[in-house]
Amino acid sequence: MKNSEIWIAFYTILVREIRRFTRIWPQTLLPPAITMTLYFAIFGNLIGDRIGEMGGFSYMQYIVPGLIMMSVITNSYSNVSSSFFSAKFQLSIQELLVSPTPNWVILLGYVLGGVARGLFVGFIVTILSLFFTHLALENLFLTVLVVCLTAVMFSLGGFVNAIYARSFDDVSIVPTFILTPLTYLGGVFYSIDLLSDFWQSVSLLNPVLYMVNAFRYGILGVSDINIYWALVMVSVFIVVLFWYGLRLLNQGKGIRN
Repeated sequence: MKNSEIWIAFYTILVREIRRFTRIWPQTLLPPAITMTLYFAIFGNLIGDRIGEMGGFSYMQYIVPGLIMMSVITNSYSNVSSSFFSAKFQLSIQELLVSPTPNWVILLGYVLGGVARGLFVGFIVTILSLFFTHLALENLFLTVLVVCLTAVMFSLGGFVNAIYARSFDDVSIVPTFILTPLTYLGGVFYSIDLLSDFWQSVSLLNPVLYMVNAFRYGILGVSDINIYWALVMVSVFIVVLFWYGLRLLNQGKGIRN
């Protein structure tokens, strides 16, 4: 394919993915906004007043970056996993596979569609959070970089999940039993300094912890872990997941058989 044709194929997949989640916004954009508003009201206002400060900030200010990141993670992941599996289920993915469109373009189109939804929801949640507290942006570049890398990483994870899934139940297994526990135990609602030495060491095995803390550092300027190490880890995960997802797509895993 010519470069212009590759660009048209990529643009078509990306626009289709964006139109998909914006067309059904009551199902894709509204629920996370309502859920996060409840988190702000219950954990931030009601419980937060009793907890007091954490990391030198009010409890509401401390958890807001984590809740924003949680919404980005879940929505970027679920968008790709549900969209690509639906394409498999409806056999429409075969039209792409028999076309001259390179597999890396297909992968990139779906992934960036998930990134778009994750960032869109993250922006909505950020605006809602400003009704509950004040956020002082410490480092704009780091904040944007971390949230984009995180959305890419979990979009790739959703793609791999969709390839292996054989039913709609399989699509929900990873978010329910892996993604949700990792997110809740990733320092969204607390600092790992509150944990014992053993559980601090265990928490360091959770990749979500690095993303949440790096994002919190970009907004508030505080973190429980080394920011540069967090960026390295996320970048490595992205490279590995992209390579693995492309390899599965080239093999036709879960698609051709």
